[in-house]
Amino acid sequence: MKRFFSLITILLLLTPFLSCKTKKLPVQDIKIIRQDGVELTVSAEIAEKTEDRNHGYMERKNIPDGTGMLFIFDRDQILAFWMKNTPHPLSIAYIDSKGKIRDIYDMTPYSTASIKSSGSVRYALEVPQGWYKKNGITVGDTVILP
Repeated sequence: MKRFFSLITILLLLTPFLSCKTKKLPVQDIKIIRQDGVELTVSAEIAEKTEDRNHGYMERKNIPDGTGMLFIFDRDQILAFWMKNTPHPLSIAYIDSKGKIRDIYDMTPYSTASIKSSGSVRYALEVPQGWYKKNGITVGDTVILP
């Protein structure tokens, strides 16, 4: 009986730490308008807090098509992302403060290589790798931001 209570105590103490790794962030539909006028929507988790931006998609094994994570920063700056502890291949779009996509890069799972924006931007939108290409989204397209 004592062993049973010890196990329950340990599980209760670990629960907050275990749940943080799979914590879902608030979700918002983000509209992307291609240069030809076609509109697409991504259901994006919003990473606005520093700890949420730092954790991103780490440990997530399945990221469905049509979903993503929008990283929001306080000011325009050169951004750099990596894939440490991230098993799912992703594509990232760097977006300026007016909503224009400035760069799109594919990222390699678990890589610690820094993927930098080519100029100052305010947002980054990660989606499953290949989603931008499959939907004809390119540099110069517009993202309607929250």
